[in-house]
Amino acid sequence: MQTKMKLTCAIIDDEPLAANLLESYALKTPFLDLKGKYNSALNAMQTLHTAPVNVLFLDIQMPELSGMEFSKMLPAETKVIFTTAFEQYAVDSYRVNALDYLLKPISYADFLQAAQKAMDWFARSASVDRIFVKTDYKLMQIELDRILYIEGLKDYVKIFLEDELHPILSLASMKSVEDMLPADRFIRVHRSFIVQPTKITVIERNRIVFGKTYIPISDNYKQSFYDFIARHSLFLGK
Repeated sequence: MQTKMKLTCAIIDDEPLAANLLESYALKTPFLDLKGKYNSALNAMQTLHTAPVNVLFLDIQMPELSGMEFSKMLPAETKVIFTTAFEQYAVDSYRVNALDYLLKPISYADFLQAAQKAMDWFARSASVDRIFVKTDYKLMQIELDRILYIEGLKDYVKIFLEDELHPILSLASMKSVEDMLPADRFIRVHRSFIVQPTKITVIERNRIVFGKTYIPISDNYKQSFYDFIARHSLFLGK
């Protein structure tokens, strides 16, 4: 299979045989670029936050820190494919927005199918430059580049655009909107706020400033947000 696009990936599995098998699969898949193999989530944590990969093949059952717990700490741009010996974890894997799950013992055919699913997701995401949202019983097309931030209410979201006095109100959940947006362009900073970091001009005392609006950066999202900013910024020394 020939493609110009490559996905960076990593493997975390505390079973050496399983990790080695996945490594052999990744190395022979032309569109995957293996960046690391780890025997625990703790060993991978620092590297995958400072240099995130596109796809992480992540074992669910691990001591100290499970794959399910670790998946919630990953940068938004990293998509997870869980690996597990227990089929009952399949439902849980989708609750944390995993791309797919692989049931051990894993065949190369199953691995390749999951990897291709990831490739398709990133290809679609890369091509998205606008979205449709439902508002006032009609569909409105919005250019992503105009979005400043999104605020979640109970059953609605408010989408704030450049050069618009009033936000667009849409009946949608924050999760559904987050899933539509490219993870390399938008990031959640609070359970009620998603921002487009390229539109940020000021960050002050763990708050993002948009004009007279101050958006809080909550503790749950603080690490991933500042990691994102660090990867896309040049910080000058004092």
